[in-house]
Amino acid sequence: MDEIRIHPAKLHQMVNSLWQHAGSSQSEARKIADHLVAANLAGHDSHGVGMIPTYMTSRALGNLQQNRELRIVKDTGAVLTVDGQQGFGQVMAAEAMELAIGRTRELGMCAIALRNSHHIGRIGHWAEMCASAGFISFHFVNVVGDPLVAPFNGSDRRFGTNPFCAVFPRPGQPPLLLDFATSGIAYGKTRVAWNKRATVAEGNLIDNHGQPTCDPAVMHETPYGSLLAFGLHKGYALAVMCEILGGALSGGKTTHQDSLQTSSAAIFNCMTSIVLDPAAFDAPEMQQEAQRFIDWTKASPQAGEQPIKVPGEWEEEQRAERQQHGIPIDANSWQQLCQSAREAGMPETELAGYQP
Repeated sequence: MDEIRIHPAKLHQMVNSLWQHAGSSQSEARKIADHLVAANLAGHDSHGVGMIPTYMTSRALGNLQQNRELRIVKDTGAVLTVDGQQGFGQVMAAEAMELAIGRTRELGMCAIALRNSHHIGRIGHWAEMCASAGFISFHFVNVVGDPLVAPFNGSDRRFGTNPFCAVFPRPGQPPLLLDFATSGIAYGKTRVAWNKRATVAEGNLIDNHGQPTCDPAVMHETPYGSLLAFGLHKGYALAVMCEILGGALSGGKTTHQDSLQTSSAAIFNCMTSIVLDPAAFDAPEMQQEAQRFIDWTKASPQAGEQPIKVPGEWEEEQRAERQQHGIPIDANSWQQLCQSAREAGMPETELAGYQP
C-alpha cells in the first residue's frame, strides 16, 4: 500500500480526537483539526496532518505549550501586538485574525503583529479568514531559529522558509489568494517527497557541500543540505523582508546565533499582518476592474496543455477533487500519524476505526 485515501470528515475526527487524548481542550483540538485538514484539502500536504509527528515531538520536548491563550501586549487601536506564548499556532493565529477582523470592521484597517507562536501552519488559511469577512490582507512571516534556506550566493542554511501571503476577496467567487514559501519549495514538501522516496525538482536543493541535488534526504538526514530561495536574488530578498517585518517588527526574534532552536521540531513563527476593508477606499469599480484584468489575462492563447489560472484556483480544484475522492496520504506518513495517535493515548480500538 503506497497511499491511502481518507474522507476529510473522518480525518478531521481522528485529528480532533488525537489532540484531545493528548490533553488539548475541545476547542483547541477542533481548531487544530480544522486547520490541518483544511491544508490537506487545499492540496498543501506539507502543512497538513503530516505535521502532527513534529508537533508531538515539540510537545514532548516542552516547546509546544497546549491550552494557552493569546496575550495582547500593546493595543493602539488600529495597531495590535500579541504574544502566542508558545501555544498552538492554529489557535493563536486564528485568535489574532479574529481581533484584526474586528478592528478592521470598526476602523477600516488593522495591522497586527503576532510573536512567539508555535507553528501557524498554512498562511493562506488566515488570509482566507480575512477574505471571508470581505477584507484584503497581507502577511509577512518568519521562522525563528530554524534555518533551512541558503542565502543567494551562500552555501549553507541561514534562515527559514519565510512565507508571504496576500488575498483579494471577490463577492460570490473564491478570492484571489497568493500564498508561498520564499524557498523554492516548502520544507514540508521535502518531507512528503522523502516519505514517498521521490525526488524534487531541480533548482530547489543543495547538499552540505553547496552542490545542487534533487534528493530530499539532504533535508532529513545528516549531513544536512539546504533549500534555495525561489527566483534567485528576488526570492532571497523577499525572504529577508519577511524575516525583518515578521520577526523584528513584531517584537519577536529573527534567526541568528543566539536564537537557534535546539530541536528542528520546535517551529516558532512571527507574523505581521495588514488587514484592509476595500470599502474604505474610493474604488467603486474595483471588482469590475479586477475581473477585466483576469478576463484579459486568461484570453492569452495557451502555450501548452495547461490552462491559464489565477492565484487560488489551484487550491479550489484540489478541494473539489479531495472532497469527492478523499485526502491522499502516503503509507509512511499514515504510519507516522497512527504512531502519534498511540503516543497521544488513543486506544487501539478507536484507532482501528480510522484505518482504511
